[in-house]
Amino acid sequence: MNEKISTPLEGIRVLDLGRYQAGPRCALMFARMGAEVIKIEGVNGDESRKNGPVVRGQSTYWVQYNSGKKSLSINLRTEEGKKVLRDLVKVSDILIQNFRPGTIDTMGFGYEELKKLNKKIIMVNVSAYGQYGPYKDRVGFDPIGQAIGGMMSITGEEGMPPMRTTFPLIDRITSLHATIGALAALREREFSGEGQTIDVCLADTGYTCNEIPITAFLEGGLMPEREGNGRGTGGCYQTQDGWVIIAATNENMWTRLCESINKPEWLNNEKFSTRSDRNENVDEIEDGLQSWFIQHSMSSAVEILSNSGVPCSPVNNTQQAALDPHLKEREILVEVPDPVAGSMHVAGKMIKFGRTEMVVGSTPTVGQHSNEILSEILGYSDDQINKLNEQEVISKT
Repeated sequence: MNEKISTPLEGIRVLDLGRYQAGPRCALMFARMGAEVIKIEGVNGDESRKNGPVVRGQSTYWVQYNSGKKSLSINLRTEEGKKVLRDLVKVSDILIQNFRPGTIDTMGFGYEELKKLNKKIIMVNVSAYGQYGPYKDRVGFDPIGQAIGGMMSITGEEGMPPMRTTFPLIDRITSLHATIGALAALREREFSGEGQTIDVCLADTGYTCNEIPITAFLEGGLMPEREGNGRGTGGCYQTQDGWVIIAATNENMWTRLCESINKPEWLNNEKFSTRSDRNENVDEIEDGLQSWFIQHSMSSAVEILSNSGVPCSPVNNTQQAALDPHLKEREILVEVPDPVAGSMHVAGKMIKFGRTEMVVGSTPTVGQHSNEILSEILGYSDDQINKLNEQEVISKT
C-alpha cells in the first residue's frame, strides 16, 4: 500500500485571477507547494493561452505559469458568475489578482467585500505601480520595472542605449515577493484569525534590483558606471568554442585564478596587490586572461578553473542549457503529460524540501475542472451546473 506523500501547503486553497506572469507565477508557486490552485478564466480561456512560442499546438508560455492548476472557466460579467466566485471566496484562503488598481473593486470583489464573505481571506494584489502612489493608474509590464528603478541605465556597455534583460526578471521577482507575503499572511492569520491584503508591484521590484547604486547616490552622490559583461577578474572571455564567465574578485579567488592559469608573477606584482589596484590596471589582466582562454575550449577552461576553486561557468546558449545534466538531475524542468501537446516540460522543483514534496502537474484545458469545483467544493447539483453551462455563465470540458 502506497503511503500518501504530504505537501507543505496541503489544505490551502488559492483562487488565481491573475493574467500573464507576475500574478500567475505566484499562484504557480502555491501549486508546486501542494495548495489547491483554481485558475479563474473566461469561458473562452485566458488570453495568454495563445502566447508564443507554440509547440505542437500548445503555448510554452502558458504552461510555465499554469501547470498543476485547476481551471474554472466563468463569465464574471454576469451576476450568476459573480455568485459562483463569491461562493468560492467563502471556502478559500487566498485570492490573487493583477488587474489595474480599482478594477477588482468595480467588479465587486475589493477586499472590503471579500472579508464580508470570509474574514480569513488573504488578497494578493499585483500591479505595475502599486495600489497607491503617484503612478498607480498607469499600466505596465515587466520592462517598466527594469526602467523605472534605473537597472536598464546601468546594464550594457558605455555608449549603448539602455538595455533590458530578455527574460521577465521583474515579473519573476515580483511574483516571489507576492508569494513570500502571502505565506507570511497565512502564518499571521494563525494568531489573529483574520486575513489581510498584500500589495506588490513591478515598479517596487525594479527599485529593489537597483538598491545598492541608489543608496550610494542618496548617501554620497555617487553615480555607477556601466560594466557590460565585466572585465578582469569578473569578466566574460571567449574560448575556442564559446564563452566563459568568471567571478574571482576577492583575494582568495585572485590567488587561485593566478595559479590555475599559470600566472604566478601576477601575485608578486604591486600593480595587482589589491582589488582597487587590479581595477586600475585591468587592461593588462584582461589581455592575459583572454590569451589564456582562447587556448582552451569552454569545457576545459571550466574544468581547470573549477578544480582550482575559481567561480566560473560556461555561458550556455539555450540548447546547451536545455541539455545540461544539472537541469534534469535537479528537476528544474519536468516533463508531464499535456492534453494538447502530448507532453511538455514545465517549471519543476525549484525548491527542494527534505521531507515533503513539490507537486508538478499538467496544464488544464479551458474549464477542465469546472464541474469538479462546482460539485465537489461548492455542492452545486447537476441541474445547477448544467443550467450555468447552458446560460454560458461557465464552460466545461
